[in-house]
Amino acid sequence: MSQSKDLLFELGCEELPPKSLLKLSNALLNHIEIGLKESELDYLSANAYATPRRLAVIIKGLSTTQSDKLVEKRGPAIKAAFADDGTPSRAAVGFATGCGTTVDKLDRLKTDKGEWLAFKQEVKGKSTEQLMPDIIRKSIHLLPIAKRMRWGSYNTEFVRPVHWCVLLFGCDVIETEILGLKTSNQSQGHRFHSPQQITVESSDGYLDTLNQQGKVIADFSDRQSIIQDSANAAAKTVNGVAYIEDDLLEEITALNEWPVPVLGNFDTRFLDLPIEVLITTMQINQKYFPIKDTKGNLLPHFITFSNIESSRPQSIQEGNERVIMPRLADAEFFWHQDRKQSLEDRVSSLETIVFQKTLGTLSDKTKRVEKLAEYLAKQLNTDVALAKRAAYLAKTDLMTDMVGEFASLQGIMGRYYALADNEPKEVAVAIEEQYFPKQSGSPTPSSSTGQVLSLAEKIDTLCGIFSAGLIPTGDKDPYALRRATLGSLRIIIEKKLDLDIVVLINLSLSQFNHKFDQEKTQQLVADFVFERLKGYSQDQGYKADEFDAVSQVKPTRPLDFMQRLQAVKTFRQLPEAESLAAANKRIINILKKSNTKPADSITGLIEAEEKNLQIAANNSAKDIQPLLEQKNYQATLTRLAQLQNDVDAFFDNVMVNTDDLTLRASRLALLSMLSEQFLKIADISKLQV
Repeated sequence: MSQSKDLLFELGCEELPPKSLLKLSNALLNHIEIGLKESELDYLSANAYATPRRLAVIIKGLSTTQSDKLVEKRGPAIKAAFADDGTPSRAAVGFATGCGTTVDKLDRLKTDKGEWLAFKQEVKGKSTEQLMPDIIRKSIHLLPIAKRMRWGSYNTEFVRPVHWCVLLFGCDVIETEILGLKTSNQSQGHRFHSPQQITVESSDGYLDTLNQQGKVIADFSDRQSIIQDSANAAAKTVNGVAYIEDDLLEEITALNEWPVPVLGNFDTRFLDLPIEVLITTMQINQKYFPIKDTKGNLLPHFITFSNIESSRPQSIQEGNERVIMPRLADAEFFWHQDRKQSLEDRVSSLETIVFQKTLGTLSDKTKRVEKLAEYLAKQLNTDVALAKRAAYLAKTDLMTDMVGEFASLQGIMGRYYALADNEPKEVAVAIEEQYFPKQSGSPTPSSSTGQVLSLAEKIDTLCGIFSAGLIPTGDKDPYALRRATLGSLRIIIEKKLDLDIVVLINLSLSQFNHKFDQEKTQQLVADFVFERLKGYSQDQGYKADEFDAVSQVKPTRPLDFMQRLQAVKTFRQLPEAESLAAANKRIINILKKSNTKPADSITGLIEAEEKNLQIAANNSAKDIQPLLEQKNYQATLTRLAQLQNDVDAFFDNVMVNTDDLTLRASRLALLSMLSEQFLKIADISKLQV
């Protein structure tokens, strides 16, 4: 049984980008684990640790060596390995030479299929000390670093200059060189509280050593919990609740090795500004947590975190209060200045901003979106005038100083300014909701006009960018078309909007004046949309074969598609499903392979089973017609499931490809009629049941 030890790797460096810290930490752990697996090194567990100045990994119960293993190679067959006189052939000699031996020392492998030359060798496993340096170097090289940097006279590259490297296996240092640094057991603590070197005896004491001697909390999740808890505690002292968003919590955690909460205040006059303006100013500019009361109203306080324990915390508080004051004053100025000009007055300025060089200006986009919004409003029986007005003003808040300073407030400020201009509330809400849903799982537009505007805006962008030839590839999607497409599908499906997505695509493409192949682009966009729909359906719990079954009949209305999908999912739970899916697959194959054309009418059937099936099929055709008109696909498939016994009896007792061509054509026509009833909903032959 192989022995094991714990391994610690820590890379110390200048402050890492806070928004990338967790991603880098997780990637380092993942690549090291992959390296251990590829090297066949067993271990019990692996954990990553990350602070602004370090990335670390601890591997518990790591084997000290690879296991020895028997390597077996199969050579040429015995018949090909020797001549009639027993002389080794060139193939046998070549195989032996490649294995570093001679033919007479090769083994023979006997199986039921014959006998071969074989080479067997016991390979002794390498030690972990030998393997780990390369595993770590490779893992660092594979980190997702957008832009690597060099420093000093070194040729090595990393996201930030590195200063120390700890590599311990048990209590012993694995001596090697990583990123130009010699490994040791010497770490460093907090930059200000404990700048001296700290000796790490083993991985067991790593976290406690850094905490007690270095004023460093190395565990990211522990640090995050401390920040969250202390922020909530600080907010309670002013009878409030800390407003903590996950992204900012992660960023603040990545900025501090020893987080200390600081409660600050600002002038109550700023509470007259829109709450989103204040929150954005505090979060984006200052990395502060705002504080709300129990009713959700903002309080004139904030929480920040200092990376040091100061002997004069009051000075840190006052310094932060001095910093936030001009920020809020700027926002106040923008708020008052922007309202001196109405949104309608800003429409003409959209002509000066290029949306995309092939697609024209924001003014051009506005005109296209307006036409799409008008069409959608008519299709959905919503107020056309409101939809056109919302589209007309949709992008005007981009021309305001507030949105120029805080881009994330686009739409939100449009709503505030529209209300200040006495625009209808529905129009104001729609201007904000055009950007909904903002991310995966976030809310879709609540208002009818917002749904219309959001769809029009997203479809124009999707079709326009595709028509300009800028189709997303791999991870590159600069116009966020995947998100826009998924958002459009969510709106249509979740708000139960009966819209034909292909019609919308064609209408949108028809508005562009530059040269492009509209038919080809329409197909590319449609394929892109339905690929996103497939991903959405799988997230909702539907299986790939269920999606394929529906997509075979090419429904172009996403809501209708999902209704069919639900019907197929329910159908496959029926006891008749397996037999009918197999029968439909058989029917499709028979029709596809037959050289005989199905008859125009079904006549001359002679067997009882085929006559019974014809009667059953005629009855089901009548029964499902009203169900299909109601789009009650689930009831339709349930009714068609009743055909199982007649279908099974037909295939058990009737030969379709009889020599009587007239009878064959009638039987093919019967099968065709049967298949078409199912294909009105989905191709159930695609189900893997």
